[in-house]
Amino acid sequence: MTPVELFWVWIAAYLTLSIYSFLYKDNVFYKIAEHLVVGVSVGYVFVINWFEGLHPYLFDPLRKTPEEPINLLRIIPLFLGLLFLLRISRKYNWMSRFAIALMMGISCGTAIPYTIEARIIEQTKASMMNFLDQESLWVGFCSFVILVGTIATLVFFFFSKEHKGFLGGTARVGIVFLMLGFGASFGYTVMARVSLLIGRVNFLYKDWIIGTWKFIFD
Repeated sequence: MTPVELFWVWIAAYLTLSIYSFLYKDNVFYKIAEHLVVGVSVGYVFVINWFEGLHPYLFDPLRKTPEEPINLLRIIPLFLGLLFLLRISRKYNWMSRFAIALMMGISCGTAIPYTIEARIIEQTKASMMNFLDQESLWVGFCSFVILVGTIATLVFFFFSKEHKGFLGGTARVGIVFLMLGFGASFGYTVMARVSLLIGRVNFLYKDWIIGTWKFIFD
């Protein structure tokens, strides 16, 4: 490990310990690391958008070259982008609503069909699989459980009729499936966070402590 690499390892270890110091109480070291993360993230996103978005799709088309003429249509997104800056003006901030409304409309119109296709239609098709034609009994049983869980969960969210009798029993089965889903999601989240913690502890032990020891005494 070179001195430059060791220096950055110490910086990373300092920031890691500063973030974990919040487990004790809010302190100045945590605030410094928090602000540094936010600032670096914003700067990184700005640079990426500048060189990967504005330059190839806005500035370059507006610049005349021997190969291609100026694309004046790019002035429209430039104008809409400048409208966002009017949010900082108390007098003209209402003009930014046009750009925001257009962006939200385009985003919703683009995302909603794909979301419906992926999260409703495909999920419905997967839940309506013919479990009698599966390759094995276990696969058929799992398909049957998915079908029952989907129907029971949908019945739980059917509030047009009071949940009594068969409808109430089906709704209670839906609650069981909901709790199983929430529990699995929570367990997956905990495992992901624990894996991150293991990675940070492994970094502190191997790269920081052991790496510093070998750099000093080897």
